[in-house]
Amino acid sequence: MTITCPKGLLSTRFVIGIMLFTACFVSYTMRVNISINLIAMVEPTSANSNTSEPECARINRENSGNETYQAQTSAPDYGTRYDWDSNVQSLILGSYFWGYTITCIPGGVLAEKFGPTRTVMIATLASGFLTLLGPLMASWSYISLILSRFLTGLCGGVVYPCLHCLVSRWAPPEEKGKFIGALLGGTFGTVATWPLLGAIIEALGWSWSFFINGGLVLLWCILWIVLVADRPEGHPRISEEEKIYIVKSLGDSVKRTKSLPPYRNIFLSIPVWSLIVLHFGNLWGLYFLMTAGPKFLSTVLGFNLGHTGILAALPYLARLIFGFIFGLIGDFIRQRKLLSTIIVRKGFILFSHIIPGGLLLVLNLTGCDITWSIVLLTLSLGSNGASTLTNLQNSQDLAPNYAGTLYGIANCVGSTTGFISPIIVGQLTAKNNGMSEWHIIFCIGALVYIVCGLVFCVFGSAEIQTWNTPKENQKMGIQNPAFDNASEITVKVGEADENTKV
Repeated sequence: MTITCPKGLLSTRFVIGIMLFTACFVSYTMRVNISINLIAMVEPTSANSNTSEPECARINRENSGNETYQAQTSAPDYGTRYDWDSNVQSLILGSYFWGYTITCIPGGVLAEKFGPTRTVMIATLASGFLTLLGPLMASWSYISLILSRFLTGLCGGVVYPCLHCLVSRWAPPEEKGKFIGALLGGTFGTVATWPLLGAIIEALGWSWSFFINGGLVLLWCILWIVLVADRPEGHPRISEEEKIYIVKSLGDSVKRTKSLPPYRNIFLSIPVWSLIVLHFGNLWGLYFLMTAGPKFLSTVLGFNLGHTGILAALPYLARLIFGFIFGLIGDFIRQRKLLSTIIVRKGFILFSHIIPGGLLLVLNLTGCDITWSIVLLTLSLGSNGASTLTNLQNSQDLAPNYAGTLYGIANCVGSTTGFISPIIVGQLTAKNNGMSEWHIIFCIGALVYIVCGLVFCVFGSAEIQTWNTPKENQKMGIQNPAFDNASEITVKVGEADENTKV
């Protein structure tokens, strides 16, 4: 029997994909807002000054023969400014990731134990309220702001493991690239947030950037709870045909019973550690630009706050576009069985890690050429969009039953880059904030990218691990007991890979 499932806007899984995208979007708006806000919140210092000419702006002016520059006598009035040095700023930038790292692993467990939909809603709701309180916390002290950001990260850490859990339950194998591509909604969150907040800050002041951001997040929570369900079987508006298609196409790789992940097997698995290393390299590049990119553009290249927001978002826009393109390429390869999964995972390391690292090295040769600096940063992160075919999918390969847990573990380790890289940047730029210091920073990023990619090429795997099947099912010789009873809720159909059409 051939099944024709609803397509386009009529498809429930299309709606789920859109909500996955927006979940990442709102999560990232709260994650990255501090990078642009902090520029407006702090008093300029000798190493981070808007009242003296940035190094590259001075060099380019001298080379052009233009001697009309006059230093500003005061910083623009965006609201109250605080006397926080570069080390305090690095602590504020990194504090989100202290909390984020802690809850990445419990996030996967919470999703699999209590349901990803409810977990995401509660975490995002709490994050929205904490974002609204940002100006109040800053007025008390930088320690209060750090605590607020820490708690926001604590809530944010559970989101992505929950979303991976939803992907494993909703995404047919032939469409997994598109669903993983939806997780690039966070990248779009960066693309939209920085220019928008830059404009809001210049028009209304930095306090309103917190208020508007937090308010929109709270409104989004209503849509999430109305439109999303943990499984196709529990969605109130899904058609019977689409439910059959998803359940049959997933087969016996996803369990319906709740059980604790086999942590001993997970932490002794070389393929899992290879994924962790690969994900660490990916997040180093991603979080480095997220936390330090606006500072580089504003205080070294010399752009004003509005332009900084726009230009800092360009690399993330490129990553979003390339990510969807690479996702479609992966689905095309899988549908036509052109390459094995492991060849796809390791082959596209060239694009997700090696090329981005190489472009950061080339960036060191451009000096203060503003155009080439922006082009190379954009291409570097754009090429990293291939991570939709490498580290972002590999947890689904290794253990669909515990994809949320695996991603949570990888994200826990990888997210340490979110506070390690700001500390490195803060230390290197504390006395002088020039291109020579940033060349060192870019070289470190390039080395991490390339080494992590090569480690996965040697030790990585795309095979489903034996511990993916719960122990109680192994003893009974059953791969997925709930799936064996699928006929109770559906009519008998042919194998999804051969006869089912979408």
